[in-house]
Amino acid sequence: MNKYLEILLGLILLVGAILAWIYTAGIGLWDFGTPAWDFLKGGLVWIVILIGVLFIILGISDLKE
Repeated sequence: MNKYLEILLGLILLVGAILAWIYTAGIGLWDFGTPAWDFLKGGLVWIVILIGVLFIILGISDLKE
């Protein structure tokens, strides 16, 4: 994958997940009402954040080459 595309995709995923996390925490847009859904949403946000960080690390390591 292109090194700049990896960094861009990583930043988009990271910022998007953090903004969604902040936005839904204050407003309660995803008010599913059960702790299981809250756990699932939190887990999905962390997965997207970690994938974003992974793409950023891969892009930075490709820049070194």
